[in-house]
Amino acid sequence: MRFVTAVEAYLEHLSSVRRLAPTTVRAYRSDLSDLQVTVGDVDLDAVDLEELRAWLWAATGAGLARATLARRTAAVRGLFDWAVEEGIVAVDPTVRLVTPKRGRTLPRVATAEALTGVLESAEALARDGDPLALRDHAVLELLYGAGVRVSELCGLDVHDLDRDRRTARVLGKGAKERVVPYGAPAAAAVEAYLVRGRPALAARAEAPTAALLLGARGGRLGVRSVYDLVARVLGPVVGGTVGPHALRHSAATHLLDGGADLRAVQEILGHASLGTTQIYTHVSSERLAATYRLAHPRA
Repeated sequence: MRFVTAVEAYLEHLSSVRRLAPTTVRAYRSDLSDLQVTVGDVDLDAVDLEELRAWLWAATGAGLARATLARRTAAVRGLFDWAVEEGIVAVDPTVRLVTPKRGRTLPRVATAEALTGVLESAEALARDGDPLALRDHAVLELLYGAGVRVSELCGLDVHDLDRDRRTARVLGKGAKERVVPYGAPAAAAVEAYLVRGRPALAARAEAPTAALLLGARGGRLGVRSVYDLVARVLGPVVGGTVGPHALRHSAATHLLDGGADLRAVQEILGHASLGTTQIYTHVSSERLAATYRLAHPRA
């Protein structure tokens, strides 16, 4: 169901079934209409946690009152709770959504120096030729170097890479394909993995697979395994519990801080709306025209 259609049905439910006050329904309509500007004209099940957080961070940066932020959170939580009950969506992305505090920035953005240390440590572990270490190094380099979502990373097949041009074709939200670049360090890590790591892992599989990244048993690498890897290597560096999106957040922030064009970053990240990308400008002090390979710290 399209986002706008779902919102109208939800608001009708609030009015006729739950009998909320007209003022509350109007406020929710305003909140959800504002959200539509961020997510664009998409199906409701295409909206993810990243976009919802970006929407709330943008509202925080605009100086909206704490009560307004709390109401916006309640509006979108209510929408998805209703949508799950109605069978419109299978997964509720608002389960981990919290109302941001005033003045708070995007969570878990590591510095370029910190990430360089993490990636160099992963590279050192991979030098012994252990297949899993080679794979982990490639995973971390691609997450940061290409700024992809974890689901996009795990969905990559070998033929999705153009190793000469250092680009990857990923399948993003709404089954939309895009081509993203990655830098020389990521290319080296991927090449080492394909030559020395993947064949060893593939030999453990019960059946052949085209998947680029393989698990310990030779099957396609799962999202949960990537979360565990990132938490293990990046958590001690930035403090607290972190996931793969920390690398995506960091890649976007570092691109903009290095002078990359906002719309170019939007295209790399696969955001439907420029508003989702704009949240990353919070640390960018200069906006110089630059290409990906000049802007990215690991290009």
